[in-house]
Amino acid sequence: MCNRKQMKKQARQSLKRHYFMFVFICVFAAFMGSEFSESLSTLEARVGDLTDRFTGAAQVHGVRQLGLMDVALAEVQGRLDDGERIAQEIESRATASGELDKGQEALGRSRGVLAGVVNAITSGSILVSVVAAIRSIVGSSQIAVSICIVFSLLLSFAVWAFLSNMFIVVSRRIFLEGRVYEKLPIQRFLFLLRVKKWTKVSVTMLLTAVFKMLWGLTVVGGIIKHYSYYLVPFIAAENPDISPIDAIRLSKKMMHGHKWECFLFELSFIGWYLLGIVFGLSAVLYSNPYKVAAMSEYYVKLRALAIEARVEGYERLNDPWLFEKPGEEAVRETYADAFDLLKQPMEVSEPLTGVAGFFANVFGVTSGYWKKEKEYEELQVRQAKYRALSDEIDGYVYPGRLFSIPEKRRRQRVETIHYLRHYSVWSLILIFFIMSMVGWVWEVSLHLITNGEFVNRGVMYGPWLPIYGSGAVLMLLLLNRLRRRPALEFLSIIVLCGLVEYMTAWYLETANHGQKWWDYTGYFLNLHGRICAEGLLVFGLGGLVIVYVAAPLIDNLLLRMNRKVMISLCVLLLALFLGDQIYSFQNPNSGEGITDDYSAAACADAPGQPLLVWQQDSGLKDGYAVRLASSL
Repeated sequence: MCNRKQMKKQARQSLKRHYFMFVFICVFAAFMGSEFSESLSTLEARVGDLTDRFTGAAQVHGVRQLGLMDVALAEVQGRLDDGERIAQEIESRATASGELDKGQEALGRSRGVLAGVVNAITSGSILVSVVAAIRSIVGSSQIAVSICIVFSLLLSFAVWAFLSNMFIVVSRRIFLEGRVYEKLPIQRFLFLLRVKKWTKVSVTMLLTAVFKMLWGLTVVGGIIKHYSYYLVPFIAAENPDISPIDAIRLSKKMMHGHKWECFLFELSFIGWYLLGIVFGLSAVLYSNPYKVAAMSEYYVKLRALAIEARVEGYERLNDPWLFEKPGEEAVRETYADAFDLLKQPMEVSEPLTGVAGFFANVFGVTSGYWKKEKEYEELQVRQAKYRALSDEIDGYVYPGRLFSIPEKRRRQRVETIHYLRHYSVWSLILIFFIMSMVGWVWEVSLHLITNGEFVNRGVMYGPWLPIYGSGAVLMLLLLNRLRRRPALEFLSIIVLCGLVEYMTAWYLETANHGQKWWDYTGYFLNLHGRICAEGLLVFGLGGLVIVYVAAPLIDNLLLRMNRKVMISLCVLLLALFLGDQIYSFQNPNSGEGITDDYSAAACADAPGQPLLVWQQDSGLKDGYAVRLASSL
C-alpha cells in the first residue's frame, strides 16, 4: 500500500502528464467559488482598481463615492427614486471616465452593446428596471423588492448548487481519469450530462454541504465531519448513480480510523499553502492541482482498503476501469463492432495533385464536387466518428462503453452535419451571397423593430452586407485545417477577424492622413478604437455556428441543385454585385439611419485631421458593411 511519499510522487507524475488540464480545472473552480478561491486573494490588489471602476465604488480625495451596494440598499429600503438617481450617477461617471481617463481607453464604456450591458449591471440600473417592472404588475414597491430579493436568492442558490458546489465532483472525476489514461478529452467535462446524473450528483453535494453546516455549529463536530464526508466527491465521481445518503454513509465508513491520517496528509502541504499566500501564482499554477492529484491518490488507497475489508456499501465502488486499464478481452467484447470496422482498411481515393491538390488540401476548396470529393468527405466522417473509439480501444481514453451507466449517444441529426469537407468554388460563392443577405435581413429587421421604419442598410444598394459573407468564406478557407479542434478554431476566428479589422483600419488611417472609416473609442475593451471585444466575440461565436453547422447544411442543400443552374446563378449574382459595387463606390448609400458623422470630440486623438465615418446605429455598429467595401 502506498505511503505518503509514494502518493505525492504519483501525483506529480499525473500532474506532469496533464498539467494544463489540471491547472485549468483548479483555476476554473477558484473563479466559480467551488474551491481554492483564497488562491486568488494575492491577485486582488492588482485588479482592485478595476473592480472599483466596474462597480462604481471609489474614493475621490478621501470621500467615498456611491456604488452598486448603495443602489441595492435603496431598493431594499423602498427608496426607488433614490436608487434610480444613484444608478444614473454611477453610469454617467463610468461613461465619462471611459472617455477621459488616459491609459484606460481599452475600458471605454460610453458606446456599444457590451458597454451598455456592463453599465447596466455594474451601476444597478438593471436592478432598478426590474423592480419598477414588477411594481407596475403587483402594484406595490415592497412586494416588488421582496420578489426581487427572493428571486436573487433562489438564482444564487441554484448556481451554487448545480454549478459551483457540484463542479467539485467533475474535477475529481477528471483527476481520477488522469491518473490512468494519457488523454483527457474536453468532452469529459460533460460526463455527468451524458449519463444523465447531473441533478442527482448536485443533490448529493447539497446534502453533504447541509450536514457539514449543521455539524459546524458544534465547532468540534464540524471539524470531525469535514473529514468524515471528505470522500463524498470522489465516491460520486466514481459512481454518480449512488444515492446521496449512501454516498455519505460510505464516506464515513471509509474514513473510519483515517481522519487523523487525512489531516496530517493535508497538513503536509502547509509549506505550499504559505508560499501561495505570499505568491498567489504558485498556488494557481502548481500547488492547487498538485494537492488534488495527491488526494486523488489517497482516495485510491482508501478505496482499496475498503474493498479489501468489505466495508458496508463497498459494492457501490463499481468502476474498476477508473483505476486501471481494462484487459484486451473486456475491450474486445464490448467494442466488437468497432474492432471490425477499424481493422478494415479504409478506401482512400487518390489525392488531388498540382494546383488543384494544393487548394484542396490547404484551403479545402475545389473547382467542383466530383466523385473523389464525395469519397473524401465520407472518409473524413468515418475517421471522425471512430477516432474516439480508437483511443478508447487503445487505452488512451477512459472506455465509456464499459461504464455501468451507458452514455447518451449523439443525435443522428447532428452526426449528419459533416463539417470536414471540401467546398466547391460555386458553393463558396453562393454561401457568400446567402450569408451577406442574411446579414442584410438581420440589420434591416433590427432597425425596423427598433425604429419602426424600413432602412436599406449598408453602403451598397443591393440586399446584401458583404462583411457577413466575406467573413464566412474567409473562415472556411483560411482555417480549414483547424476544424478538428473547435477551441482552437474559435480562438483563430477571433484572431483572424481581429487582425483583418485592425490592420485594415491601420492601413486606411496611414494612407489617408489619419482619416477613419470606423472608430470603437468608447466601446468596452477596444484597442486604439480599431477593434473591440464586442465585435470579436460576435465574430467568434457566429463563426463557430457557420463553420460547424450553417455552412455544411447550406452546402448540402446546394449540392441538390443542377450544376448548370448553380453556375448560372453564381454568374448572375456576381454581375449584379459588381455593378452595385461600382455604382456604390461613386454614389454610396447614405441617409438617416444609414450614415452619420462622428463628432470631433469622438476623435480628439487626431485633432485637425479630416474624418469621414460611416456609422450604422443598430445591430453590429459602425459600418461593418462599409469596412468591407473599404478593404476590398
